[in-house]
Amino acid sequence: MSTLAAGIRPFPRVRPKYLLFGILGLMFVYVLLHDESFLVNRRDPIWSHYEPFKWLLLPHGVAGACALLLGPMQFSDRLRCRFGKLHRVLGRIYVAGVFIAGPLGVYIQYFEERLAESRSFTIAAMVDAALLMGTTGIALAFILKGKVEQHRQWMTRSFAVALVFLGGRVVGGVTGWENLGNHIDETIVWACLALSILSADLVLQFQELRCTHTLYPTSKSVKGITRQVSAS
Repeated sequence: MSTLAAGIRPFPRVRPKYLLFGILGLMFVYVLLHDESFLVNRRDPIWSHYEPFKWLLLPHGVAGACALLLGPMQFSDRLRCRFGKLHRVLGRIYVAGVFIAGPLGVYIQYFEERLAESRSFTIAAMVDAALLMGTTGIALAFILKGKVEQHRQWMTRSFAVALVFLGGRVVGGVTGWENLGNHIDETIVWACLALSILSADLVLQFQELRCTHTLYPTSKSVKGITRQVSAS
């Protein structure tokens, strides 16, 4: 039987969740260097654009960064099981970050209409904030009711919407479309918004399929195990 156990032990491999978070980490670093480098360069000409609303941008940026950085930690099974209190504290900070960054982002975009930005971009910011706060609020309501699985699903959707901030900038920067004008930036944002919930549900369905495959092995794998048992 020990030979059988050794024979059917799965080969260790990188979990898809960690691969996904690795990609998100690379996206975060890219955006930090490509789009947010002005934070450490006081001579960057973009400061003249941000000057009229810089004190609104500060809490918006800090709250949004908290949500983006703490979001992946909410999906750590090890953290949730071993450090439940820390998991709950980080979750509250994530929720607070979402409900601060969302409305401030809308107001900043509305303020930028005075600087020749379009009203349609403000509407995109409103939809983004509504999706972000809506999914987060539903996730919070479920966990307060003790419904952990539904909470996990809506947190996945919430974080997918939060990633629109990174996704739009990565697409625009890597493709060079960011140099084609504000209307292209707006199109990228709308596309990322439209795909955010869909991408989250695809991840959830993929996890569901993996769990089902683990719990109910295929007939081919069952026959293989049976042959190994007979041989032993």
